[in-house]
Amino acid sequence: MEFKASKFAGVSKVTTHVLQEMKNKNEKIAMLTAYDFSMGRLLDQGGIDVVLVGDSASNVMAGHTSTLPITLNEMIYHGVSVVRAVKRALVVVDLPFGTYQGNSKEALTSAIRIMKETGADAVKIEGGKEILESVQRILSAGIPVMGHLGLTPQSIHKFGTYVVRATEEAEANKLIDDAHLLEEVGCFSIVLEKIPAKLGTRVASELKIPIIGIGAGPGVDGQVLVLHDMLGITQEFSPRFLRRYNDLSTQIQNSVKSYINDVKMVDFPNEKEQY
Repeated sequence: MEFKASKFAGVSKVTTHVLQEMKNKNEKIAMLTAYDFSMGRLLDQGGIDVVLVGDSASNVMAGHTSTLPITLNEMIYHGVSVVRAVKRALVVVDLPFGTYQGNSKEALTSAIRIMKETGADAVKIEGGKEILESVQRILSAGIPVMGHLGLTPQSIHKFGTYVVRATEEAEANKLIDDAHLLEEVGCFSIVLEKIPAKLGTRVASELKIPIIGIGAGPGVDGQVLVLHDMLGITQEFSPRFLRRYNDLSTQIQNSVKSYINDVKMVDFPNEKEQY
């Protein structure tokens, strides 16, 4: 496979400033999730721009059916593990459900804990106008904030479904207004999840800050996927926006079966694999 050379490949550390320069120079931003040291190191060595320690850990690491159960302490654990591994990429940690909604003081306390205890570069927070006070308070402490609009999984019980958001004019207009608000208060970037491609393109063109899409079309400034989904470790989740770059589920199971067989047949360990 031929790889496109990045204008920013020589950057020793990706920062919020570097991401802004990438947008200004029309360089797409590549972002993936990670939750542990080993995967964080592999992503960083592979040249990823941004690593998101997502609350999707609730699903892919802990087996929950939504992102709601994961706690702040658990997010900090995952964040610490990833930050230890990553040298170049920007590391963003999700603020989990219940740590910022309706209480801006708690939001600041939660964000400070993440930054101090993990060493991450930024936090991500879901919502627009309704959580603006929390965003402002976090920003007032000098903590970089990435926004998240469109389908916001922490609000799944409000939506009642994971269908595409902002297909109606009123919701689309609210999303555009919220995006402008987040930019105006100082967010360095915004994730747009599962919205019409035309709307994603419009937001990216209207805003100066980088817009990262997941199911928001190609007209945004970058893309993010959940690592376990794009590697084919998880098989149950197959939305239209997901491209699987591997089938590790099958490969891992086949490796396990081969190992079991070698143990049963006393083929492992062989003479070279013993002392």
